[in-house]
Amino acid sequence: MDCIFCRIVQKESPAEILYETYNVLAMLDIRPIHFGHALVIPKSHCVDFLTLPEQSFHDIMHATQIVARALVKTFDLEGFNVFSNNGRIAGQSVFHFHLHIVPRYVGDAIRFAPMLKSYTGRSMAENGERIRRNIQP
Repeated sequence: MDCIFCRIVQKESPAEILYETYNVLAMLDIRPIHFGHALVIPKSHCVDFLTLPEQSFHDIMHATQIVARALVKTFDLEGFNVFSNNGRIAGQSVFHFHLHIVPRYVGDAIRFAPMLKSYTGRSMAENGERIRRNIQP
């Protein structure tokens, strides 16, 4: 396996590390949307959100909150986005789970512009039923 994030965790590739614990590492993105754009990754390799071990959720979210607070203070932010791309079609380019923390500014022209749909008739209930049949806690 040749994973750039695993190489960063092993200190085999350089990165601007912002925060690190035994299980998690946060670093600046090398191709930021805005300066300060950070990534939070688990130190153990997992491809995407669906393969992230349950015991990693708290550590990832806690580190994300710590780094986001630092970004807000450092850049005097009024807001930021936290997101994860999962799968090539969703924009994932490094197949090691990671959360993005992106600083936001008034007038920055960053837009997520989906074409919103409307449920009609019973379609919302039918979709809910289909999904519930596949939920496996």
